[in-house]
Amino acid sequence: QVQLVESGGGLVQAGGSLRLSCTASGSTFSINAMGWYRQAPGKQRELVARIASGGTTGYADSVKGRFTISRDNAKNTMYLLMNGLKPEDTAVYYCNAQRTVVYVLYDYWGQGTQVTVSS
Repeated sequence: QVQLVESGGGLVQAGGSLRLSCTASGSTFSINAMGWYRQAPGKQRELVARIASGGTTGYADSVKGRFTISRDNAKNTMYLLMNGLKPEDTAVYYCNAQRTVVYVLYDYWGQGTQVTVSS
């Protein structure tokens, strides 16, 4: 099992910055990729950014050039630095970790942290 705890959300004005953190505990040695998702009211959950165990990253087009995902494997912590925030970035942000055990893929989720961007 893997437990994920997010922190760093809050209220910020448009153009501002926030840094989200996600700390993993439990069977972290077998985690492959990690990522950040978000869900705005009335919308489906969407992928924001993803980082593989080797460091390869990917971003949604809507956040490219503004958000940066990183990972500190020694601390079992993943970060999302969000610059140039826009009101449309307002959502609950969820941390995700994927773990493969005997060829079976498991998904784990954090409880979510609210990010609100005022115009």
